[in-house]
Amino acid sequence: MPKYAALIYSPAETEGTGTPEDWQRIMTEYNEFGEAAGAAGVVAGGEALQDTNTAVTVHLDHKGADIVTADGPFAETKEVLGGFYLLDCADMDEAVKWAAQIPGAWHGKVEVRPLIDFSEG
Repeated sequence: MPKYAALIYSPAETEGTGTPEDWQRIMTEYNEFGEAAGAAGVVAGGEALQDTNTAVTVHLDHKGADIVTADGPFAETKEVLGGFYLLDCADMDEAVKWAAQIPGAWHGKVEVRPLIDFSEG
């Protein structure tokens, strides 16, 4: 069965904000989704990411000789990647149905992207 990454994006201005009560409510919503999707056999993995201020972007210099790092994520966007689920679904339609139930879709966006299956080569 194909696998899909459901990448959860939230508005950048909300990162690191909110009360402990807000955090608890949000985590309850994610736990409910995880239980439902897990019971359906859809979730094949996933993790939450720490805030973008903990990120480091890595690339090689133009000669490919030296490692260059920069604090934070590479993309400067209005939304930040906060985590992902790895969904094991029959097709994109089913993956979208499950992604719409991820709490991040209610206040941000969830990008659904098929994984490449290198075993089919």
